[in-house]
Amino acid sequence: MQTHQVKRNHPNKSSRQIGRGGKRGKTSGRGGKGQTARAGAKVRPEMRDFIKRLPKLRGRGKHGLRSIQTKPVVVSLKQLENNFSNGDTISPKSLAEKRIIKPFSGRLPAVKILSNGGITKALIISGCLVSVGAKEKIIKAGGEINIPIYQ
Repeated sequence: MQTHQVKRNHPNKSSRQIGRGGKRGKTSGRGGKGQTARAGAKVRPEMRDFIKRLPKLRGRGKHGLRSIQTKPVVVSLKQLENNFSNGDTISPKSLAEKRIIKPFSGRLPAVKILSNGGITKALIISGCLVSVGAKEKIIKAGGEINIPIYQ
């Protein structure tokens, strides 16, 4: 073998073409003129425009004055008169069994008894909040009210 017959293991890379047909000529892959063709070009993110349009929410947010506590479910004396008999014990559990109230996310809600309607039966109320007017009517009918207990 002579020196003019020796071949390289890796042939030379083809040189980059420059000019109209080359890969890195004229605009060098940056397209036309404008912001994106300049050095250090940063296009403002499109998402920013949508974020700027949103109203500014501060503090507790849109419903800041809304109470955090859940309100009790209201039950009237009229419903108790129609669904329970004399001497029955009324609790959130017994109200759920009679389908007067519904469980909310697997738990029984707090119950408040209001004085809408009249009552003639002596009922025992436990585990429920009672309004002043309802309390008077229940005691007058011969019923009793135990201290409210929540589940």
